[in-house]
Amino acid sequence: MLNFIKRLAGRPIANRARRLAAEFLDQTNRAGEVQRDLLLARIARNADSQFGRDHHFHEIRTPADFRKRVPIGDYNRHEPYIDRVRKGDVSALFGAGTDVLMFAMTSGTTNRPKTIPVTREALKDYREGWTIWGILAFDGHPNMIDHGLRPILQIASDWRESHTAAGIPCGAITGLTASMQNPLVRTTYCMPACASRIKDVESKYYVALRFSIARDLGTVIAANPSTILGMFRLGDRERETLIRDLHDGTIDAKWSIPDDIRKQLRFRTRIRRKATAKRLEAIVEETGRLLPRDYWPNLEFLSNWMGGTMRAYLRGYPEFFGDKPVRDVGLIASEGRMTIPIEDGTAAGVLDIRHHYFEFIPEEQGDLAEPDTVEAVDLIEGRNYFIILTTAGGLYRYNIFDLVRCVGFHGKAPVVEFLNKGAHFSSLTGEKLSEHQVVAAVEAAQRAVGIRLRSYLLLPIWGEPPSYGLLVETSDLPETEAADRFTAAVEEQLRALNVEYACKRDTLRLGPVRTIRLPNGAWGEFQKRRLARSGGTVEQYKQPHLIPDTNEINSFSVLDSVAP
Repeated sequence: MLNFIKRLAGRPIANRARRLAAEFLDQTNRAGEVQRDLLLARIARNADSQFGRDHHFHEIRTPADFRKRVPIGDYNRHEPYIDRVRKGDVSALFGAGTDVLMFAMTSGTTNRPKTIPVTREALKDYREGWTIWGILAFDGHPNMIDHGLRPILQIASDWRESHTAAGIPCGAITGLTASMQNPLVRTTYCMPACASRIKDVESKYYVALRFSIARDLGTVIAANPSTILGMFRLGDRERETLIRDLHDGTIDAKWSIPDDIRKQLRFRTRIRRKATAKRLEAIVEETGRLLPRDYWPNLEFLSNWMGGTMRAYLRGYPEFFGDKPVRDVGLIASEGRMTIPIEDGTAAGVLDIRHHYFEFIPEEQGDLAEPDTVEAVDLIEGRNYFIILTTAGGLYRYNIFDLVRCVGFHGKAPVVEFLNKGAHFSSLTGEKLSEHQVVAAVEAAQRAVGIRLRSYLLLPIWGEPPSYGLLVETSDLPETEAADRFTAAVEEQLRALNVEYACKRDTLRLGPVRTIRLPNGAWGEFQKRRLARSGGTVEQYKQPHLIPDTNEINSFSVLDSVAP
C-alpha cells in the first residue's frame, strides 16, 4: 500500500520536474536572450545594495555596461561585503526583502574558509538545477522511476556546523536541502536527514550503508567518486559488524555518533533485518567480500564527477560495481551549479543558463589583470576558458578559477566539461589546494624548524590513496631528522590552512604530504625544461610552487622521500 501511495503521489512530482526540464532545454534555443534577461533582473533587484551603489547598478542597461562597471574578482573582492552580511547587514549585497538562509562553507585560498551567501532565490536555483538533472537522469534509466522512484543513497552534510555573529547558520547546502524535502520524497532517500550531522566521516559512511544495504537501491549520488569508493571499502572492511547490526537491529557502539542522533535513529534501527543479514552472509561465504555489485545487482547507475583528476578514481569502479554506467552530477560548487549533464559517460554538461549569468575568459588570457571575456553563446568549440559567475547569492563577475572546455552546443547553450582548477590550484579529491596556501605552509614550516629552502615545489602524486610530494634539493635538507620535522610541520600547516585538505586527510582520501629530495642542481635543470617549453627568457622566469599535474613528478630524478 505504501508503495502504491508513493507511486500515485509521485506522478505529479515527476511531471512537474519534466515540465521544468523541458522548459530549461527549450531555453537553450534562446540562450543569449535568457542570459541577458537574467543578468538585468539580478542587477535591478540588487541596485540599492551597497555593492550595487558602489558599482553604479542603476546605470547598467546592457551586459556591456555591466562589464564596464564591475571588475572581475575572486572571493577576496567580495569578502568585505560578505562580512557585513555575516554580521546581519543583508543590504551590503542584496536588495530589500532578501532572505539569507545560510552560508555555504568551502575552503578559501588563504587560511579562512569561504562563506557563500545562500539566499532564498539562490536555494531555489540550486534545487531547480538538481531537479532538472535528476529527472533527466532518471528518465534516462526508466527502471529508476517507472514503478515509483527507486531508493537513492546520497550523502549530505550539516548545514548548521556553526553560526555567524548574527545567528545565520554556516555549513553545507546539501544538509539544508535534505531537511526541506517533501516527506514522501524523503522516504526514497536512504540516509536519514539527522545523519548529516554526524561529524566522524567513517561513522557517517557506516550509517549510510546501514540504512541502504537492505533496499533495492537505484543510484548512489556523491559529487566526489573518492567518497563513493571510501564508503564501500569501509562496508567491505566492516562486513562482519554490518551483518551483525542488521541481524540484531543495532548500530555498534564503536561508531562515533552523538547520543541525540543515535536516539533519533533508534526507531528505524530496531527493526531486525535477518533475511538481509542471511543474504549478505551468503555473499561473503561465496566471494570472501561484501561488494555492492553483489548485494545491489539492480543498481541502475552511479552519480558523481567524472572530469579532471576524478577520472582516475573511476578505474576502481569495476571492482565494486561491475560495468554500471556513470552520470556526471555536473560542475557544481558552493558558489553555484554551472552545468547540467544530460547523458551518461561524459564529464560534459549543458551550461545552466537558467540560473546564473556566465562569462568566460579565454585560457591564454587567464593571467592578465584585465582579460577580455566572452559570453556563453560566443564560445568556440574545442577552446578552453575560465568560467566567471554572477549568481543570486551575491557574487558578481566571480572568478571561480575553473578551467573548462567547450565541446559543443545544445541549442545555443554551450556544452562544457571541467578540466581542472586554474594553474595555481590543485584538487586530487576536492581539496582545492591553492599555491598561496602552499607558500604559507612551507614558509611557516621553515620558521618552525629553523631552516631555509632555496626553492621547492609541491606536486600531486597518484596512488592509493593519492598524496602530495614536496620537492626540495638534498643540500637544503641533508639531515633526516630535520627533514622529518619539516615534513610534519608542512602537513600540520596545510591542515590548518585548508579545511577540505584536513577533511580529505582525516577520511583517508588523501595520504600525508611527503618531502621528496632531489639531486643538487635539479632546479637549474627544471628551469631549463620550462623555458624550453614556454620560449620565455630567464628574466621572465618565475619558479612555480604548485603544479597541478600528476605526471610532472616523472620529469624529476628522485633520491628519497620522507613522510611525517
